[in-house]
Amino acid sequence: MSPGIAALRDVDPGRDVVLMAEVAEEATHVRHHPQKIVLFLSAMRHFAAELERSGLRVDYVRLDDPGNTGTLGGEVARAVARHGAGSVVTTEAGEWRLAADMRGWERAAGVPVEIREDDRFLCPHAAFAAWAEGRKAFRMEHFYRVMRTRTGILMDGDRPAGGRWNFDAENRRRLPDDVEPPAVPAVEPDAVTGEVIALVRERFPGHFGDLDGFGYAVTRADAEALWERFVVERLPRFGDYQDAMARGRPFLFHAVVAPYLNLGLLDARTMLARVERAWRDGAVPLNAAEGFVRQILGWREYVRGIYWHQGPGYARRNAFGADRALPGFFWSGDTDMACLAECIGDTRRHAYAHHIQRLMVIGNFALLIGADPDAVNRWYLEVYADAVEWVQLPNTHGMALHADGGLLGSKPYAASGRYIQRMSDYCERCRYRPDEAVGPKACPFNALYWRFLARNRDRLAGNPRLAMPYRTLDRFAAARRDALLEQAERFLETLD
Repeated sequence: MSPGIAALRDVDPGRDVVLMAEVAEEATHVRHHPQKIVLFLSAMRHFAAELERSGLRVDYVRLDDPGNTGTLGGEVARAVARHGAGSVVTTEAGEWRLAADMRGWERAAGVPVEIREDDRFLCPHAAFAAWAEGRKAFRMEHFYRVMRTRTGILMDGDRPAGGRWNFDAENRRRLPDDVEPPAVPAVEPDAVTGEVIALVRERFPGHFGDLDGFGYAVTRADAEALWERFVVERLPRFGDYQDAMARGRPFLFHAVVAPYLNLGLLDARTMLARVERAWRDGAVPLNAAEGFVRQILGWREYVRGIYWHQGPGYARRNAFGADRALPGFFWSGDTDMACLAECIGDTRRHAYAHHIQRLMVIGNFALLIGADPDAVNRWYLEVYADAVEWVQLPNTHGMALHADGGLLGSKPYAASGRYIQRMSDYCERCRYRPDEAVGPKACPFNALYWRFLARNRDRLAGNPRLAMPYRTLDRFAAARRDALLEQAERFLETLD
């Protein structure tokens, strides 16, 4: 929702019409969280009003307008006929499905269609392809250093600021009991957002997620205000507690800005410059500034590059042959495993969970039980406000599930319950014990972890990053290994 988006670069107020359309297909091709639908539709309506105030003609089609075809292609064809348009200019899609649909618009509408590359990103498609050429595996750290060098962000000449590229080792502290993160402010819905909430409540009643308590920003001004508060109030300690998890505190010191970046309410270049300035001014430590820059300049650009470079075949990879259905508590949150109940509950309430909750609790569990990657990817795409496929799929398919066989990440992010105990307070009120692997009180993650390693030894034993856990597994007595595997199988048999 940015006036600088590629499609509007040379818009002529006296000649051109801007088409914006709310269509059912984009809300239902997966069953998106209702807060996500409200965020998109309300941001669209506010942006349309902004464009009209700037003097542009906007043809805005609402979800409940009579004649709405329910598809973007159908609305483009209707608008071309309605206005007698001679051509269409649009910005590229954020997923393969819609990109393929766009390629058919020219034939359907009967006029030329120009699809422009989205230049809000810092690594164009051609630049990523040049970096990726000849590589058998892709590593974010290598890409990240190239991007730091190319942009000059957090650089002192040709050297990284502070003499190190990566301060991740300093970003893994558990949240102490006496540290209370500042609240993430909610934006009170205005009349426009209230109207959209009522529409979504009526049209999408069966979708996973709560609609009460919607507090996302839907304008650039509000998103920028929330962003500035993050820089001042939470960024200074973001680095230390980036990987921490805590009951009842889903946001901790995180920015919660990915939805706004995806929508164009915030600009990545402006954000990166602001973070660097905060560090150089002494307002935030380097491990916090670098940790945030790595998320935006490194990881965000990297997974987008992977998505478009690999193409639709990437989603069909299934390195472990996983095929288990997702358990029902992925939608209800009703499980005795406190960590999963907390993370899924946060997701239901806020359409949000931070990256460690997604990777090391929910994703780790899906990996260990052998969940079908298609089902897991669909779930992640449905439930998070910042989940658009170019960013969701590589994160879930490659990082969380290792379903791409190691193209994106050097090892599966599999872990036992001890990791969750170390990084959170979830285990304190759980019926299961993270220090037990066998027995009625044993944390299910423990036996599942060893089962995962045992079942996938042929594929993983040669991975040097897994040498230590395989040595540990091999030191177990045969009776202990059998008991662990039996414990895991009993749990899986009663998963639902």
